Amino acid sequence: MPSTLPRPVRFANFEVDLRAGELRREGSKVRLQEQPFALLTVLLESAGEVVTREELRKRLWSEDTFVDFDHRLAVAVSKLRDALRDSAEKPLFIETVGRRGYRFVGHLESTDSKGAVGENPLPSSQSLAKGELPKVAALGSTRPRTGRLIFLSSVGLAVLLVLSLIDLPKFPQIRSGKGQPVTLRSLAILPLHNSGGDSSSDFLGFSLADVLITKLAYVSSLSVRPSAAIEKYRGTAIDLQKVAADLNVDSILTGSFIRDGDNLRITYQIVDAKSEKILGQGVIDLKYDNLLTVQDKVSSQVISELQLSLSPSEAERLKSENAVKPLAYEYFLQGLDFHGQHKFPLAIKMLEKSTEIDPNYAPAWAYLGASYTSDAAFELGGREQYRRAQAAYERALAIRPNLLDAQMFLANLLVDTGKVEQAVPLLRDALRTNGNSAAAHWELGYAYRFAGMLNESVAECERARQLGLVKANGSVLNTYLYLGQYQKFLESLPPDDSSFTLFYRGFGEFHEKNFDQASKDFDRAYEEPTLYSGIGKALSDSIHQRKAEGLGLLNGLERQIRERGVGDPEATYKIAEAYAVLGDKISAGRALRTSVESGFFSYPYLSRDPLLNDLRSEPEFDEILQKARQRHEAFKRAFFK
Repeated sequence: MPSTLPRPVRFANFEVDLRAGELRREGSKVRLQEQPFALLTVLLESAGEVVTREELRKRLWSEDTFVDFDHRLAVAVSKLRDALRDSAEKPLFIETVGRRGYRFVGHLESTDSKGAVGENPLPSSQSLAKGELPKVAALGSTRPRTGRLIFLSSVGLAVLLVLSLIDLPKFPQIRSGKGQPVTLRSLAILPLHNSGGDSSSDFLGFSLADVLITKLAYVSSLSVRPSAAIEKYRGTAIDLQKVAADLNVDSILTGSFIRDGDNLRITYQIVDAKSEKILGQGVIDLKYDNLLTVQDKVSSQVISELQLSLSPSEAERLKSENAVKPLAYEYFLQGLDFHGQHKFPLAIKMLEKSTEIDPNYAPAWAYLGASYTSDAAFELGGREQYRRAQAAYERALAIRPNLLDAQMFLANLLVDTGKVEQAVPLLRDALRTNGNSAAAHWELGYAYRFAGMLNESVAECERARQLGLVKANGSVLNTYLYLGQYQKFLESLPPDDSSFTLFYRGFGEFHEKNFDQASKDFDRAYEEPTLYSGIGKALSDSIHQRKAEGLGLLNGLERQIRERGVGDPEATYKIAEAYAVLGDKISAGRALRTSVESGFFSYPYLSRDPLLNDLRSEPEFDEILQKARQRHEAFKRAFFK
């Protein structure tokens, strides 16, 4: 049933937006993962009352949970307390009730009529888990409106534009560089700032930036930073020089929006990152159901102000998209926002709704497929999600055969599910569309890695980085590790402390025999239990001579992969390595065979991998090695004649 909590929920200096899945402190977003946020929602729904551990297990975790419930609950509580700056010893918000459960003890503030209980109530964590969609206000609603936007004369509009620029830090109000020669070739499009009071429209900030990034990806003379690189700038004050240095760009597009009922005003600037000169700026006033036109208007000005030249094929691809039903497009934008936050189950709900309303919008199918794929890999959704993902990609490409995102997403899925040979032509075709696509070069390097073309893999991945692929979560250049260049591998890792990065940092340190630090990083990664962090924990167990614990964990991971049909044969290969390190040769051989037969046939790596040295005397190892060699050489003949 829908939550009876007001919207938004406020306590102390915190505000909780249940629909967006966001926690804010004094107006600034606080990063909180999905499970701790769901825990907070449940506790808020029963504020002042004890929520038992058993009730939390039933509401927030399945019976076949990936790791033991006690550990996962403890991690979620710890992360929630960190986000709230709370403590177990002197709790202000989250109180532990000995051997029973937890209780929210903070004071919930009352809300005005705009947030009153019962007005368009948002779903609880339980209803979201059951697949119920948040309600989206009908476009063209006849509800009373106050403070409607006034469409100003040219003089009044100029005044409003100047005022709107006040919220954009470090942007000097100087004459535009329009008409002067501009040679800028790299661009970051930052999430738009919501200048209005309606937090339910926050999703537009990231998603409108995302669709612009996708649109401009077809321009080969421009390197646009990917959505994953700009997600961290949501709701933050922008230091122009720092952003430019972090993303290695020459120009930045930033702006804000205000929504009032069916009316939307967007202001934006294109700024030279070095001189902070405004190269172009604009104001777009439109009805909310005309959102699709935003990407056309802004991308046209970007091309004009940066003086980019287009080939005839690029100009054709940049033409206005086919019309899409407004409500379907709104669900699509919400899905993009959740996908950018790695909230894949919620992204799936939004994008499925979008494709139900309008089944002819190709980008919605492409991102629905991407959300299915991520759910399959990271949430262990398994074979059924992979099947749905491939069907979604194929639907997108049937509507728009040269849709770059769909080509790259499908290629990534094909690699992960053992069909590398089918992925390479897709990626090479994408590079014929835009030879300077950093994402396409990266994905091609990923495919080459699986096939054992290691030098070619490094060349493609480094080309992607030259073109502006920043060190973001997921951009791990494993090939350096496979070539035995461990220091280069460690230097190439993203600078964050995500579970994924911590695992790989530990993995590189493990190869360098820096076992103490490797163990620390593996254990930190396992605070967020995933497939990869579980492998790291098993390797940490090997360091501390906890053989039984490590083997038990690996057995559980292998069983989950087998039962749910999770792909990623590269991860299965790492399970084989961990088995070998822990001394279980039989299990190592089994996992290694599965990895090679499932599509990870990196023969040059397998033939010299130091973690497999104890297996080389086993008769089965030579048979597996020969299988990898045969497919590797066939791949080389097919694609590198």
